[in-house]
Amino acid sequence: MNDSTPPGGRKIRVSVCMATYKGEPFVQEQLESILAQLGPDDEVVVVDDSSPDGTASVVEGIGDARVRLVKATSNKGYVRTFEHAVGLSRGEFIFLSDQDDVWIPGRVELMLKALSTHLVVASNFDMHGSAPRPWIPRLRSSDSGRHLANLAAILVGYRAYYGCGMAFRREALGYFVPVPAYVRESHDLWLAICGNVAGSIAHLDESTIYRRIHAENQTPAGFRSLPKIFTARVMLLRLMAVAAVRKRNLAKA
Repeated sequence: MNDSTPPGGRKIRVSVCMATYKGEPFVQEQLESILAQLGPDDEVVVVDDSSPDGTASVVEGIGDARVRLVKATSNKGYVRTFEHAVGLSRGEFIFLSDQDDVWIPGRVELMLKALSTHLVVASNFDMHGSAPRPWIPRLRSSDSGRHLANLAAILVGYRAYYGCGMAFRREALGYFVPVPAYVRESHDLWLAICGNVAGSIAHLDESTIYRRIHAENQTPAGFRSLPKIFTARVMLLRLMAVAAVRKRNLAKA
């Protein structure tokens, strides 16, 4: 895994990891909202998942040296693409970012403050424009230390962990990667499981992004069939077991 020192020898504070796919209409606005909050030695790692549109060209057109674009030769899905971007990151603090949201000013510093004492941080979001917010309750800072309750809420689908509102310290990489091979969605719940099993996750009461809902969103929407719900719950139980094993192994290292 890359460390936080680039070839020039200067430490990178923040790595923003973004997976793109068919994001041409929105990615420029998102990148501009991110870059406005980063310092000169921070970076944005964009891995394009073999988009058939002009997404990669838009990213290249930003013309900012802090943006590193990697073009995948085949489509692997957003979980593997995020994992690829995280693997390329060099920063001390790793932020996950969707391609189509807008970061609220102050997001980076607010989350860095929480990361000074926790491995993982998860924030709330507001909706872009007039779109209705999903029914799942907002995160509350008062629940940050209720790790078993948080894991139970993840299992029943009652805890609003969204990757676009999350970040983690480089020390948490031993939990997060490699993402188990059977994970095809919900990398954000995997990260939340890691933080809760590690006993080090902060919930922010504040919203730090404007989330955009549109036809090309990669996050599953709507109600699912009972077989799919059951399969997802089995996966989450497996992930909790994997996180517990990794915690034990990291403690021995």
